[in-house]
Amino acid sequence: MSKHFFTSESVTSGHPDKLADQISDAILDSILTHDPYGRVACETLVTTGLIFVAGEISTDCYVDIPSIARSVAKEIGYTRAKYGFDYETCSVITSIQEQSPDIALGVNKKHIVDEHLGAGDQGIMFGYACNETKELMPLPISLAHKLAMKLEEVRTKKIIPYLRPDGKTQVTVEYKDDKPQRIDQIVVSTQHNPNIDKKDIEQDIKKHVINDICGDLVDDKTTYYINPTGLFVVGGPMGDTGLTGRKVIVDTYGGYAAHGGGCFSGKDPTKVDRSASYMARYIAKNIVAAKLADRCEIQLSYAIGVTHPLSLKVQCFGTEKIDRKKIEELVWLHFDLTPAGIISSLNLLRPIYKKTATYGHFGREDEDFTWEKTDKAAVLSKEAFKQ
Repeated sequence: MSKHFFTSESVTSGHPDKLADQISDAILDSILTHDPYGRVACETLVTTGLIFVAGEISTDCYVDIPSIARSVAKEIGYTRAKYGFDYETCSVITSIQEQSPDIALGVNKKHIVDEHLGAGDQGIMFGYACNETKELMPLPISLAHKLAMKLEEVRTKKIIPYLRPDGKTQVTVEYKDDKPQRIDQIVVSTQHNPNIDKKDIEQDIKKHVINDICGDLVDDKTTYYINPTGLFVVGGPMGDTGLTGRKVIVDTYGGYAAHGGGCFSGKDPTKVDRSASYMARYIAKNIVAAKLADRCEIQLSYAIGVTHPLSLKVQCFGTEKIDRKKIEELVWLHFDLTPAGIISSLNLLRPIYKKTATYGHFGREDEDFTWEKTDKAAVLSKEAFKQ
């Protein structure tokens, strides 16, 4: 029996990188609300007392970027300088230009459902699914996200009233024969009021966060690291500069699957870094839901201005129930992999993106996360196993 350990991490909405992601996606949502055909590539940097927004935006509407940025910081809880940031007193600087005309040549069709719409950039994108959890996600990243969400909940509901917005979680799972067995280690680091004793923090986090999420997966051998340095008072942008797109592994599969390198936040759906990654997850999840494989990784590649993907690879790691080439044929048959086809089939021209910017873009139970649907599973199964 082979044994190994795998670790994934997550962060709360108040982590500086996630503050930046949420601002970028909130700006995107605001533009899509008024102009579904707007082109957005928006980057945000946050540091002590400063939000800096830059990028390429082409749109027919006006949005108040400083107000959007401040509202995101306020919603997260950065309302006092002692928390590491104050939405009212921080500076907001913008540096926005229009989309490059060279890029626009290939993608700037007004009606982006046009079948000839080209990809917004070159690149490789990956999607993954497995049957370890009901969400068809790897267990370590699923648990890390749930712990981070719980940490946020106990802060915002004041169940643990001394917590502050910044926080991180990490989970190490023990596997035997590639099947998860138990949680070996849990790390929770949470920003807090300076007047709280470390033992109180440890007790409260175990009681209100860890025990509620991890249940029977912990045992007497599980090791806990709660604020392992002893203090986490200085947090948020005061403790660490935040930048859009710097938590790409948190956003996807926790390192359990390959990653193409492109981030998602702040990019409209013509950018295949985002939309094709969503489609790759949609394909992989439906393959696993159809029981064509226990694990599935999809790779897609695109060239800027080119309508169809350059390549498709289906990898099932030896868990496939039918020939892998047959699975690939079914993918080509039942999924439209053109940029316009992806945007149309997943209904991506909506202001749904800010909520994707925290706790992962995948494995979420939300009707707006159309790439999480398994509506293709039945037809895939029927065609795969027909006599």
